[in-house]
Amino acid sequence: MKIAIGTDHAGYELKERFKRELVALGHVVEDVGTHAASPPVDYPDYCFPVAERVARGAVDRGIVLGGSGIGEAIAANKVAAVRAAVVTSDETARLTREHNDSNVMAVGARTNRHEDAVRWLRIWLETPFEGGRHVPRLDKIRSYEDLHWKAR
Repeated sequence: MKIAIGTDHAGYELKERFKRELVALGHVVEDVGTHAASPPVDYPDYCFPVAERVARGAVDRGIVLGGSGIGEAIAANKVAAVRAAVVTSDETARLTREHNDSNVMAVGARTNRHEDAVRWLRIWLETPFEGGRHVPRLDKIRSYEDLHWKAR
């Protein structure tokens, strides 16, 4: 799988750890930055490029990191066709893929143990979309995006 990853300064160390993990698992990683833990930078500057790559199909999935993962998910979700979800447990890593077909994972580097986050990354990567009853729900989201956002 080809995966784009981006973070602000708060998630830099976890991003580097995720990159090593992804490469070890055989994935291709496109790192959009930041490339250092300082100076402080703004997360939207890195989340938008990750989300845009996912939306246009340049990569299969994206990962955005920051202090909490919350602002990062909000920023990524501003891009049509992106379904970014904050992952905080084994269960949310699994459910966000099974039920929501998330294509961007958001994780907080300051709010979670990095060992847990690496485990969640593996779960998120390995869990397929369940389909079935979840498809009409995602279709409603896509229709809403088409109607309200793509025309702008």
